[in-house]
Amino acid sequence: MDGLPRGATFKRLKTLWEIGLHVAGDAGARRTGNREMYIAVGSGSDKSFKPSLRMATGSPLLAYAVARDELDVAIINPSGLLTQAYRGKGIFSEPLPLRVLASYPSWDRFVILVHPRTGVTSMAQLKQRGRPLRISIRKDPAHATRILIDQVLAQYGISLGDIESNGGSFHMIDSPSDKNRLKGLEDGTLDAVFDEGISTWFEPALAAGLEPLTLDEAALRGLEQIGWRRAVIPTGRYPSLKSDHVCLDFGGWPLYTRASLPEEQAYLICAALKEREAFIPWDERDFTGLAQLGRDTEATPLDVPLHPGAERWYREQGFK
Repeated sequence: MDGLPRGATFKRLKTLWEIGLHVAGDAGARRTGNREMYIAVGSGSDKSFKPSLRMATGSPLLAYAVARDELDVAIINPSGLLTQAYRGKGIFSEPLPLRVLASYPSWDRFVILVHPRTGVTSMAQLKQRGRPLRISIRKDPAHATRILIDQVLAQYGISLGDIESNGGSFHMIDSPSDKNRLKGLEDGTLDAVFDEGISTWFEPALAAGLEPLTLDEAALRGLEQIGWRRAVIPTGRYPSLKSDHVCLDFGGWPLYTRASLPEEQAYLICAALKEREAFIPWDERDFTGLAQLGRDTEATPLDVPLHPGAERWYREQGFK
């Protein structure tokens, strides 16, 4: 139990935490959707628990609960969805008063790959009938990539339903590295992939002959107005990538709160990241140090302001 504070209380807390992780990670939880966690810190010394800090993982729409003071802190993947909430664009009907505490570093891109045998060289062609593409996408309709796919297709006046009506079909997967996706790429039963998590499947897709499809300038500008960023996958990052590819940023997991959260509480949360740094499961490919969590970098894109308490903490650490 390295890193566990001394005392019986913390042994009990750790026991509950481990149970929660197991239950959320159970195979059946993927079917029910019970894969998130709500964590409350407070006082349990009376007939009811009185929370002083409420944190949760879950849907991007939890941003409404944070703004309404029903939650204090949430974490979102990717950063572009928090930008939508802050701007009141895309899936959010109004701007929400949100602020960033820290951004967990995660370098990623959303890409669209299509095999040349389909004859499809632009998204606009997906509107045409007789394009029976077999496209691999995420199964969960609430997944962030499905939100982004809908927003990308909307730039061209189409939907997944239109693609299906035009003869297309969908290969639904739970994770980007799904073995059936990799097999479909290898045996040629997949014509296209729309997804993120590219470290696991992008190179195999390129090696199987699929080619990156670049969105046109008007679509990129439209998506930027909503809150997405355009980004580049540089030549050389993947052996089979022949040239720089312009796509959409899918990086950063912002830890965020509402603007009205007391400054000292925001400061304490940032201080906790430093104190528990050794026990947080950072992605060693992307994490370069605590200073990165409050800066705009490729792995921590920030288009939402830092909370004043977080801003003060980073400044006092010499990170600003």
